[in-house]
Amino acid sequence: MVNGERPAGLLLAGGRSRRMREALGGDGDKALLDLAGRPMISHVIARLAPQTSRLVINANSDPALYGGFGLPVVPDPMAGFKGPLAGILAGLRWSMVQCPAATHIVSASADAPFLPTDLVARLEAALDGACNAIAVAQSGGRLHPVIGLWPVALAEDLEAALEAGTRKVTSWISDRGAVAVEFPSVDIRGRVVDPFFNANTPGELAQARELLAG
Repeated sequence: MVNGERPAGLLLAGGRSRRMREALGGDGDKALLDLAGRPMISHVIARLAPQTSRLVINANSDPALYGGFGLPVVPDPMAGFKGPLAGILAGLRWSMVQCPAATHIVSASADAPFLPTDLVARLEAALDGACNAIAVAQSGGRLHPVIGLWPVALAEDLEAALEAGTRKVTSWISDRGAVAVEFPSVDIRGRVVDPFFNANTPGELAQARELLAG
């Protein structure tokens, strides 16, 4: 726990999911697609909830779509789909009001069904007590910039950066000396899988379904 308080958890489902929508020929949120008999986001909730004090969903579609999860839903605080940094800002702002004792939030994409169950513990360990540092997940040497631990105190800084035109997560976190935390691959039914595997396309969704079959 950072400063004795578990972080709030943020599920990022606010993207446009263009590739998935175009391929499937319709509307709807990618996070709500069926995976092993339940919405994909529910797999992420099950893995992240025990690691956090509370969870919130960032989504820019009708919040009623997520009503069945019993979680608050917050949209991006700025209009125009400014990318995942806007979703992270939404989570930081929500945490400041709803979880005032939490110094950090942990974010995860809503299409990462194999999220590590020790995500928060490993990210916190990498911070080594540095209150204003950012820790971001990495696997196989590849950074996953939207999966990380973020100090709530950086909300003003992030909002100013977004208003100034910043959109790339990697650029913003690099300027703030973010720590990359390497996670090992996981074994699922005899197959080596990236713990941050995310279903961005119908093909990747089919892979996830195959891995969870049975």
